[in-house]
Amino acid sequence: MRQISHDEMIQLLSAPVFHQIGETADALGVECYVVGGYVRDLFLQRPSKDIDCVVVGSGIAVAEALGRRLGRGAHVSVFRNFGTAQLKYHGLEVEFVGARRESYSHDSRKPIVEDGTLEDDLDRRDFTINALAVCLNSDRFGELVDRFDGLLDMEDGLIATPLDPDITFSDDPLRMMRCIRFATQLNFRIEDETQEALCRNAERIKIISQERIIDELNKIILSPVPSIGFIELSRCGLLPLILPEIAALEGVEVRNGRAHKDNFYHTLEVLDNVCAAQDSPREELQESHPHSKETDGERRLWLRWAALLHDVGKPRSKRWENGVGWTFHNHNYIGQKMVAPLFRRMKLPLDERLQYVEKLVGLHMRPIVIADEEVTDSAVRRLLFEAGEDIDDLMLLCEADITSRNQQRKQRFLDNFRLVREKLIDLQARDNYRTWTNPITGEEIMQTFGLSPCREIGILKQAIKDAIWDSQIPNDHAAARAFMLEKAREMGLQPVGDA
Repeated sequence: MRQISHDEMIQLLSAPVFHQIGETADALGVECYVVGGYVRDLFLQRPSKDIDCVVVGSGIAVAEALGRRLGRGAHVSVFRNFGTAQLKYHGLEVEFVGARRESYSHDSRKPIVEDGTLEDDLDRRDFTINALAVCLNSDRFGELVDRFDGLLDMEDGLIATPLDPDITFSDDPLRMMRCIRFATQLNFRIEDETQEALCRNAERIKIISQERIIDELNKIILSPVPSIGFIELSRCGLLPLILPEIAALEGVEVRNGRAHKDNFYHTLEVLDNVCAAQDSPREELQESHPHSKETDGERRLWLRWAALLHDVGKPRSKRWENGVGWTFHNHNYIGQKMVAPLFRRMKLPLDERLQYVEKLVGLHMRPIVIADEEVTDSAVRRLLFEAGEDIDDLMLLCEADITSRNQQRKQRFLDNFRLVREKLIDLQARDNYRTWTNPITGEEIMQTFGLSPCREIGILKQAIKDAIWDSQIPNDHAAARAFMLEKAREMGLQPVGDA
């Protein structure tokens, strides 16, 4: 971390808005400080959009006075129940709050709030690195207040609480998730006493809403190396409470001298591999993506969830087979069925994003099976049909899933995956199968043979699909209809009328 002198701090706060805030506070006779994450990120040289200001007095009064001073283009929103105000001005967003002290009851994370001093306000901050304040008043502009040696903790790469960590976490258990989230995002170590308090207070997470938990969990998943966070969640006992399905992956069982790999650490390696691949340029198999309406962050998030859950069915499918060893047959299909209940419990979206994760979990073994055998056009075409527009993400996930320590075996899979990708690109260009549908509908079969809904319709549709997938017939209506008539004749069905 780079040290910042007082003169440099003044330069970093040279944007007119900071001087305007300070002058407004001076005119009202109150102290005003920029605090928290914005100050932390100045020292860490990280981009930050959130500007939070603490006023020793009324934050609302400063915000309203500043809005009048800035005039046209300034919009102030006041939240009197919370004692806060937000000012938006030419793309800037600044939050104002009065300095306050807080106290908590045991069964709620909602504090009892009273007016307080700057010291009271910094005391209630979650971590030392977030308990930094810089004065904006004219006579002390740029002066740093660091009551808890937050700068030293940043230099040492430590996450620690300003006060007793047991009180900090018990008062607001969401801070435990934030502790691990910051450690993950910043690649910092959690200080020993703080770590021990996490373990002692883990059960307190039960009073936190799923929405709050998932917000922090998604930030961990979107970090550059999310495995850091999941290892910490496991280490302190939070993981079994919030994601027991992932906690169940941890551990190795040995029988007759044969052990399976630890699927928890394998999963984290796959997740990190996906993150590294997402951050690297790659050739897309598709020109568009079904989630293109979402932000890039959203697209990245759900593929990472698929990576986290890709082996979630292994604990339920694990079996010992004499002469074979440990097996996990159909763990992909078992895992696929586990996704929806998990999403429902975690208050994750139950829309196309759920369907996307389910699909990738269910299909993640298919490219691996293809790459372990002869890579045929038929097998690749079937894969393309089933994955559809998610084929590129599926291939990325499957390549990330190759974590073998046998480098020769790993390279063989990766070489075969490259061949699978080449065949996918060729088939898409040649056959235009990206949005394939069966040329023969169930309605046409019923009309042709005078049938009511019955199993023969499904048999015919599947036979047509298999014939196209296996390149027995072209992918067009005429060829498919001729094949249908021949197949129906073998089944003892005859067309009716002029059909």
